[in-house]
Amino acid sequence: MNPNPTEPSPTTPPPSESALWEALRSVIDPEIGLNLVDLGLIYDLHIEGGQVRVTMTVTTPGCPMVQSLTFGVETAVLAVEGVDGVLVDVVHEPPWNPDMILPEARAAAGIR
Repeated sequence: MNPNPTEPSPTTPPPSESALWEALRSVIDPEIGLNLVDLGLIYDLHIEGGQVRVTMTVTTPGCPMVQSLTFGVETAVLAVEGVDGVLVDVVHEPPWNPDMILPEARAAAGIR
């Protein structure tokens, strides 16, 4: 038994980066209707053991959905096997702009 529950068990493999990105794709921006990864809102993903740090932004600095989106990110990441904890950093530099949307998502959403 792991005496320190905040540290992963030595037998628990760390989460895979691809599984984390896939989980993040399940978080949808309710105003735009696209996932946060395809929108370009997820800037970085750092894995250290079972701890995951997500650096993200929102579409505008005063976005009223920031708490909902960060909760969605936390929930999605914590559901990935091997994750023991998550920290979500919301940054505003560089500022998000529509050019950050993946071309495939832009086409699917009819955004020019």
